[in-house]
Amino acid sequence: MTTQPIPNRTSLVPHYTFAETLAEQEAQLRVNPLMQRLHAARQGYADDPHRPIYHYVNPENTLNDPNGLCFWQGRWHLFYQAYPPEDPRQHWGHAVSDDLIHWRDLPYAIYPNPEECCFSGATLVEVERVIAIYHGTKVGNMVALSHDPLLLNWEKLTGQAVIPSTNPDGSALPYRVFDPCIWQKEGVYYSLSGGTLPHEASGKRRAADFLLKSHDLVTWEYLHPFVEGDVFTLTGDDGACPYFWPIGDRHLLLFFSHMSGGQALLGDYDKARDKFVVTAQHKFNFGAFPPGGVHAPSATPDGKGGIIAIFNMNPAKPTVGWDQIMTLPRRLTLLGDDKFGRDALAIEPAGDIESLRGAQQIVDEMTLPANQEIVLEGIEGNAIEISAEIETNDAPLVEINVLRSPGKEEFTRVAFYRTRGYRNWERYTGWERDQLAAATDSLITLDSSYSSTLPDVRSRAPETAPVYLAPGEPLHLRIFVDKSVVEVFVNGKQCVAVRVYPGRSDSVGISLRAQGKDALLKGLAVWQMRNIYQ
Repeated sequence: MTTQPIPNRTSLVPHYTFAETLAEQEAQLRVNPLMQRLHAARQGYADDPHRPIYHYVNPENTLNDPNGLCFWQGRWHLFYQAYPPEDPRQHWGHAVSDDLIHWRDLPYAIYPNPEECCFSGATLVEVERVIAIYHGTKVGNMVALSHDPLLLNWEKLTGQAVIPSTNPDGSALPYRVFDPCIWQKEGVYYSLSGGTLPHEASGKRRAADFLLKSHDLVTWEYLHPFVEGDVFTLTGDDGACPYFWPIGDRHLLLFFSHMSGGQALLGDYDKARDKFVVTAQHKFNFGAFPPGGVHAPSATPDGKGGIIAIFNMNPAKPTVGWDQIMTLPRRLTLLGDDKFGRDALAIEPAGDIESLRGAQQIVDEMTLPANQEIVLEGIEGNAIEISAEIETNDAPLVEINVLRSPGKEEFTRVAFYRTRGYRNWERYTGWERDQLAAATDSLITLDSSYSSTLPDVRSRAPETAPVYLAPGEPLHLRIFVDKSVVEVFVNGKQCVAVRVYPGRSDSVGISLRAQGKDALLKGLAVWQMRNIYQ
């Protein structure tokens, strides 16, 4: 029997080994040729009108999934699939932040070989080290370790895949070896490997997460499919980029479907049976993920019962030399009261976003007369935060338009439809009008249909997401506009986001409108946002 030679897949990207103390590492980074190259590449895009200035964008070439978000020795670390220009196979790119907002580029962290490409994965922080587990194409799932202050040096455990893609004889496995995550329970490591299983009746593929365990990170034992009671995901969904973490007294499994985008399952971790019993689903995009939609998550516990998640976002227009971007980080927690139910999530911006606020303009309380668009004269911007409180009263629709040109040739529309969503029977108490309203979701729509007049921008259907507001509860919006991305947070309970590409330099205006009946603007503030790269 002859054995096939192992191909040499060494990366062409320069690789450096760094010292073990923070002071020495910082000194080395200041003169490192790769860092100088990354800095020069970032500066080369400074004048691109569609490149965000306070969302994270990698310094050179394109990026894909975020990976291994973690908090280590007082700093947040973000990894991502990077495509270095001289060797555009996936490497793990790397950035670090003190506050989840101001990101600093670091050298590429994990390089391919023996794997062909370094695909997606997660990290687990221990007292003396950080464990990264990820999919190495052509070989299987890999484990790498780092312990230095800035996580610059990584060593691959065994130098080979610890969860190989096939049996030693080449035969198929009873599970799929793909994007993994990792956690620890009672001194034992557990890992999910994303994939699918055929549906019992139709035979069509359904999302599956295969559970494995290990005592030493080297030898892994397959247990069984992990998710139980999932009646929420669609036929055709898969479980790529999984992250399984506690949230309050529950657990959340975030993942990416190559069919329907970023989402999460909420449920209870049955540790005796090693099963995740699902009770609810939460989505992060509300339509197909391309073009211009939310893509895959990376997530980590915040140490306070919540989860910090960040997503990459797909482009909707060719941009020379760069491509995808990251969302703002989001903090996910449980609302967890009788009004909203035990399965309701709170979603708010994470990190010190307020530190980016510059010049502020205020609009005082004013009536929004029915069917009349109110343009905010002298208040404008394409890298701004808007905070608004509106009493919708009986108006069936209120909207805020951003990135609006003076003649409204271009605009991006944020529309709120009070009690126009699905009725939640768990809130239902009777057929009276006020009781029906109290049981019904509202809808938030982020519409980019008229955002651009450019011929190469791909259209995206409006994002429309449910959000519950109790009777009499004012509408609170936090809208983040950053060149080619708009993110909208609603009452701390929902978030929608899209990519937009205004073609006109004067598409910077803001307007408001109430449909059918008057609404009341309680107040509005606009901040010009600072550039995190200067």
